[in-house]
Amino acid sequence: MDKQVAYAIAGATAAAVAYRVLTPAPKTASKPAAKRVIKIDRMKLPKRKEVWLLFGKNGWIGGMMTQMLKEQGKEFYLADSRTENRESVRAELEKYKPTHVLNAAGVTGVPNVDWCEFNQEQALRANVLGTMNVSDLCSEMGIHCTLYATGCIFEYDAEHPIGGKGFTEEDKANFDGSFYSKTKGFLEEMLKSYKTTLVLRLRMPISDDLAPRNFVTKIACYDKVVDVPNSMTLLADMLPASLKMAENGLIGIYNFCNPGAISHNQVLNQYKEIVDPSFTYTNFTIEEQNKILAAKRSNNELDAAKLIQGLKEIGTSVPDIHTGFRSCFHRMKANLVKAHGPDYSAYLPVKLSKRKK
Repeated sequence: MDKQVAYAIAGATAAAVAYRVLTPAPKTASKPAAKRVIKIDRMKLPKRKEVWLLFGKNGWIGGMMTQMLKEQGKEFYLADSRTENRESVRAELEKYKPTHVLNAAGVTGVPNVDWCEFNQEQALRANVLGTMNVSDLCSEMGIHCTLYATGCIFEYDAEHPIGGKGFTEEDKANFDGSFYSKTKGFLEEMLKSYKTTLVLRLRMPISDDLAPRNFVTKIACYDKVVDVPNSMTLLADMLPASLKMAENGLIGIYNFCNPGAISHNQVLNQYKEIVDPSFTYTNFTIEEQNKILAAKRSNNELDAAKLIQGLKEIGTSVPDIHTGFRSCFHRMKANLVKAHGPDYSAYLPVKLSKRKK
C-alpha cells in the first residue's frame, strides 16, 4: 500500500475514534409520564320528578342527609328495611319508585372499627351483602344509587409515600389491616360492574358539632395520638356536593375528601386555637398505637383531581382541607356558644383517662 494512502487512512481512523470519544452521544428524548385521563361518567336519569329514598336513616350520615333533604325541599322517603333483606329492599323500591337512592347504611362498630374484628358475620351482612343488594336492585330497576363508602382501604407505600402522589380512583385497595377495610376493598371491586352506582370514598369524617362519630371528637378524647397526614372529609362541605353529584347522574368511584392532606397535630392545633385553648395532647408512634388496637388503622392521601373536575362540570366546588377545617372550627365554636353560652367548657370532649368509671 502507498505510504501516503496508509497515513491518510490511519489519520482518518484516528480522527473518527477521537470524534466518538470527545463528542457526546445525542440525547434520546425521555418519554413524558403518561398524563392521567379523567373521565366523568353519568347515567341517563328518568325524565320525571325526583323522588329520593334513603337507607340508613338511623345512622350518623343518614341523619344529616335526612335534614339536608328536608332543607332542600326534596320529596323523599326513609327506608325501613335492613339492606341484607333483599326482598324487603325490593318492596320499598317498588313502593316509592325513587329516581335516586342514598345508601348510608352499614356498620363501623361501637366504639370503633375494632368491633368488626369480633363480629365479622354481622359486618359482612351489613357492609357487603346489604350494599350489594341495594346497588344490584337499583341497577336492575334503573335507579341512580349513591353509596357513602370509605377511602380507608389504602395505606402509604413506596409508590405513594407521605407527601408524594395520592391514590387515585383507579388504584386497587392495598390495606387489609382491619376486617372492616378488607371487606370494603373487596366490595369496591364488585361495585365497579354497576353503571348506576356512585361510590363516594369518605375518610375520617368531621361534622360541625362534637358528635361521638366526629373524627375530631374521637382524637380529642384520646390520651395519645399519632401524627400522620391524611385525607379527610368535612361533611358540611361534602354532603351537599354528594346531592349535587346524584342530581347530575354522576356514577363511578370518587375520592370524596376535601383536597389535600392534614395531620392529626395540625387538626388539633387548629382545634386548640379556635375552640378549646386549654386543650393539650401527646403523640405516640403508629407502632405504639398498633399495640393497643385490635386492628390497624389506614393512613393515606387520596388524589382529588377527579373530584375537582367532576364538581367543576356540574357547577360547584369544595374548599381544600386546611381552609375547610378553619371554617369548620369557627362554625363549631359558634354552635357551642349558641347552645351553651360563651363558657361552654363543660361540653367539650374529656380525655378517656379522666372520665369517671
